[in-house]
Amino acid sequence: MKGRMWTASPFQSHMELMDVIRKRQSIRHYKEGDVPNDAIYEMIEAARLAPSGKNLQNWHFIVIKNRGFMKRVADAVFARNEEIALKMMAKDEGKASRFRKFLRNFTLFFLDAPVLLVVMTEDYHPSGYWELDLAGADQTELDALKYFRNPGMQSLGAAIEHFELRAFDIGYGCCWLTSANYAAKEIESLLRKEGIFDREGWFMGAMLSLGIPAEGAKSPGRKTRDEISTFIV
Repeated sequence: MKGRMWTASPFQSHMELMDVIRKRQSIRHYKEGDVPNDAIYEMIEAARLAPSGKNLQNWHFIVIKNRGFMKRVADAVFARNEEIALKMMAKDEGKASRFRKFLRNFTLFFLDAPVLLVVMTEDYHPSGYWELDLAGADQTELDALKYFRNPGMQSLGAAIEHFELRAFDIGYGCCWLTSANYAAKEIESLLRKEGIFDREGWFMGAMLSLGIPAEGAKSPGRKTRDEISTFIV
């Protein structure tokens, strides 16, 4: 991490690796209490070690503890949600109402967390992209490789998963949020205007709420191993 020499961790692991993986869940309710910066650095250190295509390390974690700024992020999401909902109203009032309700229940809960992270990533051209371009591939094939396969987002996902697992390992909880991505341009604009983050080719990939988990969190069921795997022997 830039400007910070890494030393031995003062945070002890609470669980074995598979226990952490099994107990990780999306946390949307939090107890009162701060998350110390040193604990957040632990999570960022875990994210730093994630694999990435071409070792690009295409991630940047913006840690927001300031309640006023967090509210401004929420306001940007709310305004964009309302803009979309108003246009939906002319076609389907029920769907517009559900879209507004979803915002309240599954996005703006981050205002109850002590920490919000905006995770930035950069544009990524995967192996074969420029070669296919030179070979005369059409834009549809190039876009399929860049966006549908999207190794850049796969790399970002690895970093976020590392971050989340370390958070649970040392007693905290996260919710990985992509539901606000329809307001990404508005959030990016806010970050630029305030001089917080402005890098050419970078954009918001996800957000994370972070805090001390409240009791009673429930997780949906998972598919069986047979449903998600095929062996060729």
